[in-house]
Amino acid sequence: MMSGLIETTRLGMRKFCLDDIDAVYAFSSNVEVQRLTGDPVFQSRQEAEDVIRKIWLAEYKKYGYARYALVHKADDKVIGFCGLKYEPHLNGPDIGYRMLPEYWGMGLATEAVVATLEYADRVLGISKVMGEVLTEHPASSHVLLKCGFKLVQTYSRDGFDINQYQWHK
Repeated sequence: MMSGLIETTRLGMRKFCLDDIDAVYAFSSNVEVQRLTGDPVFQSRQEAEDVIRKIWLAEYKKYGYARYALVHKADDKVIGFCGLKYEPHLNGPDIGYRMLPEYWGMGLATEAVVATLEYADRVLGISKVMGEVLTEHPASSHVLLKCGFKLVQTYSRDGFDINQYQWHK
Protein backbone atom coordinates (compact mmCIF):
# COMPACT_ATOMS: atom_id res chain seq x y z
CA MET A 1 0.00 0.00 0.00
CA MET A 2 1.08 3.60 0.59
CA SER A 3 3.54 4.99 3.06
CA GLY A 4 1.11 6.42 5.52
CA LEU A 5 1.02 8.33 8.77
CA ILE A 6 -2.03 6.58 10.17
CA GLU A 7 -3.47 3.15 9.46
CA THR A 8 -6.66 1.47 10.59
CA THR A 9 -8.20 -1.82 9.55
CA ARG A 10 -9.84 -0.33 6.47
CA LEU A 11 -8.14 3.02 5.98
CA GLY A 12 -4.80 4.67 5.54
CA MET A 13 -4.08 8.36 5.97
CA ARG A 14 -1.15 10.19 4.43
CA LYS A 15 -0.20 13.71 3.45
CA PHE A 16 -1.78 15.00 0.29
CA CYS A 17 0.45 15.54 -2.75
CA LEU A 18 -0.12 17.01 -6.19
CA ASP A 19 -0.82 13.52 -7.56
CA ASP A 20 -4.11 13.74 -5.63
CA ILE A 21 -5.62 16.60 -7.67
CA ASP A 22 -8.19 14.39 -9.42
CA ALA A 23 -9.25 12.72 -6.18
CA VAL A 24 -9.58 16.05 -4.34
CA TYR A 25 -11.58 17.43 -7.24
CA ALA A 26 -13.84 14.34 -7.19
CA PHE A 27 -14.97 14.79 -3.59
CA SER A 28 -14.78 18.61 -3.51
CA SER A 29 -16.89 19.02 -6.65
CA ASN A 30 -19.52 16.58 -5.38
CA VAL A 31 -22.60 18.60 -4.42
CA GLU A 32 -23.78 15.89 -2.00
CA VAL A 33 -20.41 15.88 -0.18
CA GLN A 34 -20.09 19.67 0.04
CA ARG A 35 -23.77 20.37 0.82
CA LEU A 36 -23.40 20.17 4.59
CA THR A 37 -19.83 21.46 5.00
CA GLY A 38 -20.27 25.19 4.55
CA ASP A 39 -17.55 25.04 1.86
CA PRO A 40 -18.11 25.86 -1.81
CA VAL A 41 -18.39 23.19 -4.49
CA PHE A 42 -15.23 23.17 -6.60
CA GLN A 43 -15.73 24.14 -10.23
CA SER A 44 -12.26 23.22 -11.53
CA ARG A 45 -9.25 20.99 -10.98
CA GLN A 46 -7.26 24.19 -10.43
CA GLU A 47 -9.21 24.73 -7.19
CA ALA A 48 -8.18 21.23 -6.08
CA GLU A 49 -4.54 21.96 -6.90
CA ASP A 50 -4.75 25.27 -5.04
CA VAL A 51 -6.16 23.70 -1.85
CA ILE A 52 -3.43 21.06 -1.89
CA ARG A 53 -0.59 23.46 -2.66
CA LYS A 54 -1.65 26.65 -0.86
CA ILE A 55 -3.44 25.19 2.15
CA TRP A 56 -2.60 21.58 3.00
CA LEU A 57 1.09 21.50 1.95
CA ALA A 58 1.61 24.91 3.59
CA GLU A 59 -0.08 23.78 6.82
CA TYR A 60 2.04 20.58 7.02
CA LYS A 61 5.08 22.87 7.04
CA LYS A 62 3.69 25.55 9.36
CA TYR A 63 1.82 23.45 11.94
CA GLY A 64 3.06 19.90 11.39
CA TYR A 65 -0.45 18.74 10.50
CA ALA A 66 -3.35 19.42 8.14
CA ARG A 67 -6.06 17.38 6.47
CA TYR A 68 -4.78 13.98 5.34
CA ALA A 69 -5.71 11.97 2.29
CA LEU A 70 -8.12 9.24 3.34
CA VAL A 71 -7.27 6.09 1.40
CA HIS A 72 -9.71 3.18 1.30
CA LYS A 73 -7.44 0.12 1.51
CA ALA A 74 -9.77 -2.28 -0.31
CA ASP A 75 -9.51 -0.32 -3.56
CA ASP A 76 -6.42 1.84 -2.80
CA LYS A 77 -8.44 4.94 -3.64
CA VAL A 78 -8.35 8.42 -2.09
CA ILE A 79 -11.98 8.78 -1.01
CA GLY A 80 -11.82 12.00 1.00
CA PHE A 81 -9.92 13.49 3.90
CA CYS A 82 -9.61 13.37 7.65
CA GLY A 83 -7.28 15.35 9.83
CA LEU A 84 -6.64 18.45 11.84
CA LYS A 85 -6.54 22.06 10.72
CA TYR A 86 -5.35 24.98 12.82
CA GLU A 87 -8.28 27.38 13.11
CA PRO A 88 -7.43 30.87 14.43
CA HIS A 89 -11.02 31.46 15.63
CA LEU A 90 -10.67 28.32 17.79
CA ASN A 91 -7.08 29.07 18.80
CA GLY A 92 -6.22 25.46 18.05
CA PRO A 93 -6.90 22.42 15.91
CA ASP A 94 -10.26 21.51 14.42
CA ILE A 95 -10.98 18.00 13.19
CA GLY A 96 -12.51 17.61 9.76
CA TYR A 97 -13.52 14.70 7.60
CA ARG A 98 -15.34 14.16 4.37
CA MET A 99 -15.64 11.34 1.89
CA LEU A 100 -17.41 10.31 -1.27
CA PRO A 101 -21.06 9.28 -0.72
CA GLU A 102 -20.53 5.66 -1.75
CA TYR A 103 -18.40 5.26 1.41
CA TRP A 104 -20.96 6.76 3.82
CA GLY A 105 -22.77 4.69 6.43
CA MET A 106 -19.96 2.14 6.90
CA GLY A 107 -18.40 3.56 10.06
CA LEU A 108 -15.37 4.85 8.14
CA ALA A 109 -15.64 8.42 9.46
CA THR A 110 -15.69 7.16 13.06
CA GLU A 111 -12.73 4.86 12.33
CA ALA A 112 -10.79 7.77 10.79
CA VAL A 113 -11.60 10.23 13.59
CA VAL A 114 -10.59 7.81 16.37
CA ALA A 115 -7.29 7.08 14.61
CA THR A 116 -6.65 10.78 13.99
CA LEU A 117 -7.23 11.62 17.67
CA GLU A 118 -4.84 8.85 18.73
CA TYR A 119 -2.24 10.19 16.28
CA ALA A 120 -2.78 13.77 17.49
CA ASP A 121 -2.17 12.71 21.09
CA ARG A 122 0.60 10.16 20.59
CA VAL A 123 2.62 11.78 17.78
CA LEU A 124 1.70 15.46 17.72
CA GLY A 125 1.24 15.95 21.49
CA ILE A 126 -2.18 17.54 20.98
CA SER A 127 -4.59 16.83 23.82
CA LYS A 128 -7.48 19.16 22.91
CA VAL A 129 -9.29 19.20 19.57
CA MET A 130 -12.39 21.09 18.50
CA GLY A 131 -14.97 20.02 15.93
CA GLU A 132 -17.58 22.16 14.24
CA VAL A 133 -20.62 20.72 12.48
CA LEU A 134 -23.57 22.41 10.81
CA THR A 135 -26.63 21.75 12.97
CA GLU A 136 -28.45 20.37 9.90
CA HIS A 137 -25.88 17.54 9.66
CA PRO A 138 -26.75 15.22 12.59
CA ALA A 139 -24.80 12.25 11.16
CA SER A 140 -21.55 14.20 11.48
CA SER A 141 -22.43 15.30 15.01
CA HIS A 142 -23.11 11.64 15.84
CA VAL A 143 -19.59 10.70 14.66
CA LEU A 144 -18.00 13.24 17.00
CA LEU A 145 -20.13 12.21 19.96
CA LYS A 146 -19.26 8.52 19.38
CA CYS A 147 -15.57 9.54 19.39
CA GLY A 148 -15.76 11.22 22.79
CA PHE A 149 -16.41 14.85 21.84
CA LYS A 150 -18.73 16.92 24.02
CA LEU A 151 -21.04 19.67 22.77
CA VAL A 152 -19.70 23.04 23.96
CA GLN A 153 -22.03 25.50 22.26
CA THR A 154 -24.24 26.21 19.28
CA TYR A 155 -23.73 29.51 17.47
CA SER A 156 -24.30 31.22 14.12
CA ARG A 157 -21.56 32.28 11.67
CA ASP A 158 -21.76 33.28 8.01
CA GLY A 159 -25.43 32.30 7.83
CA PHE A 160 -24.87 28.82 9.29
CA ASP A 161 -25.93 27.40 12.67
CA ILE A 162 -22.97 25.45 14.04
CA ASN A 163 -22.58 22.91 16.84
CA GLN A 164 -19.14 23.26 18.39
CA TYR A 165 -17.64 20.18 20.05
CA GLN A 166 -14.51 19.63 22.11
CA TRP A 167 -12.38 16.55 22.76
CA HIS A 168 -9.85 16.28 25.62
CA LYS A 169 -7.37 13.49 26.14
